[in-house]
Amino acid sequence: MQEPKVEISGSKVGSNGSGDGNRGLTRVGRKRQSRRCGERRTCPSARTPGMRCSIRGRGLRPLRSPPWLYDQELADRIRQLIGNDPELTDETKMFGGLAFLIRGNMAIAASGQGGAMVRVDPAQSDALEATTTARRVQMRGRDMPEWLRVSSNDLRTDDQLAPWVEIGTGYARSLPPK
Repeated sequence: MQEPKVEISGSKVGSNGSGDGNRGLTRVGRKRQSRRCGERRTCPSARTPGMRCSIRGRGLRPLRSPPWLYDQELADRIRQLIGNDPELTDETKMFGGLAFLIRGNMAIAASGQGGAMVRVDPAQSDALEATTTARRVQMRGRDMPEWLRVSSNDLRTDDQLAPWVEIGTGYARSLPPK
């Protein structure tokens, strides 16, 4: 025996016994249901096990947030090299790593992909690429001339890390504060 469908604020809600709690909803009702924060999405486009709706329907996210994958020891060393700089405004988790902001501008980050991302003057990035093992960062297939990725193999000691911290913080200081 099938439950009757009930009209609730423009949406048909009911069950047809198939276990699909979203069947029978109108398009508007499905959209409304998929935007409920933190609830499992049952609409056909979101049938990925272990996923739930993110806030306001901005896509799917894992039920458990993945741990930050950046090298915490590297982040501690960067923090130590920056020291008590009064212009260090924040440490923010972004891009899967921990970014250090000088006057609101990102200077250097312990990357979630290993190593560090360093913000450099775009006019110097070609020269730095040619003389070091650092490579230009690519985001969504685009080269980012202001960013270089330095592998963790090239940052084993503080003597290797210190010049990159100086380059990143120096360029961030040259930018207008945010």
